[in-house]
Amino acid sequence: MGFAPALHAEWLKIRTLRSLYGALLALVAVTTAFSALAGADTAEPGLDPLATALSGILPGQIAAISFGALAVSAEYRGGALGLSLSAVPRRGQWFAAKTTAVAGPALAGGLLTACAAFAAGRAGLGDAADGLGAGEQARGIVGAALYLTLMALFAAGLTAVLRSGVATLSLLIPFVLVVSFVIGDAAGGVTEFLPDRAGLLAIQEHHDGTLGPWSGLAVTALWTAAALTAGAWSVRRRDA
Repeated sequence: MGFAPALHAEWLKIRTLRSLYGALLALVAVTTAFSALAGADTAEPGLDPLATALSGILPGQIAAISFGALAVSAEYRGGALGLSLSAVPRRGQWFAAKTTAVAGPALAGGLLTACAAFAAGRAGLGDAADGLGAGEQARGIVGAALYLTLMALFAAGLTAVLRSGVATLSLLIPFVLVVSFVIGDAAGGVTEFLPDRAGLLAIQEHHDGTLGPWSGLAVTALWTAAALTAGAWSVRRRDA
């Protein structure tokens, strides 16, 4: 089987998993709601209007991570992976098709989420966001969408290594919500290169440190590439 038929098959799998629709719906709803709440609270002095308008990305990314983890973990239930590999014997090709099928909806959902969240947060900020230029707004929205997509793929790669969506979520959710920020406060500048801390620079108007918005996303992309490489190795070397 060629790559295009394999990709079509993986896309059909994603379309039939209701839990994935739920994850994407939660991504839009949670991110937009938190951005609206953050935008309504403009009492904080010196706030970053771009980061505030898109602050719902922080809790909303859990849904993106869940989407990537659930899409891959479904293959490790009921012998599904064995059936998939019987149809696509070239394991690297199958994993590339799977991750591409994950990336498409993640990017589309990320763009919709970023636009909705920014609109809600911007409306709440009112005059406080008047200083944002069109270029900064576009960069924040596109950067947020790319960040969510990368985190979904990061989770997909890690799930292929751990062979468990539960294990992936148990590792990543505490990390992005708690551990990364605790380590960041204690360790200083080195944590700027953690996957979540680096990628979230894309939604900040002002930033200090070595990385900028796009270089931060590049660091997150490197983490994602490493996770996907490890996932591909696991699929190729371990029994189905």
